Amino acid sequence: MKYTKKQRQEKLKNKILENPFITDEDLADFFSVSVQTIRLDRLALSIPELRERIKHVAREHLDDIKALPEEEVIGEIIDLQLDKEAISLLDIGKEHVFSRTGIARGHYLFAQANSLAVAIIDEEMALTAKASVLFHRRVKEGERVIAKAEVKGTKDGKTIVHVVSTVKEEMVFYGEFSMYRSGK
Repeated sequence: MKYTKKQRQEKLKNKILENPFITDEDLADFFSVSVQTIRLDRLALSIPELRERIKHVAREHLDDIKALPEEEVIGEIIDLQLDKEAISLLDIGKEHVFSRTGIARGHYLFAQANSLAVAIIDEEMALTAKASVLFHRRVKEGERVIAKAEVKGTKDGKTIVHVVSTVKEEMVFYGEFSMYRSGK
């Protein structure tokens, strides 16, 4: 559907509010316009580029990671509320994929989810006691994986963390992690 400039800009604002991690390319596809048109619309609306939006979200919602050094986290944590929820991004590059197929190696998706499950724990030490995972679809080079973790409670003295990883809002990975905590 074609929109007038005013309608498109209004819908653009709402789309970015719904998903601050949406790329200009995805917005251009959604509105059937060029990436340059989206950039001009964002400029007119004073909406920063994706990287700046991500940094803003991270500054607003980031507790300090306790269970592991930040540089050991796979992906970029942009939201962390200890013992509640967390979000990380992983841009799949050449180093993450099989050279013949361009498909991401599963251990990178697992590592992103697992390190997020460790980071969310409000303890000096947290370890994965058990993980149950399901890969829903292949992830290709150039795609951005957004992992969202949520603490669901405790079972048998372990903290249960669910992680859902998506690409363009399509689930690609699901994991349930049973986390050992040093203080519990």
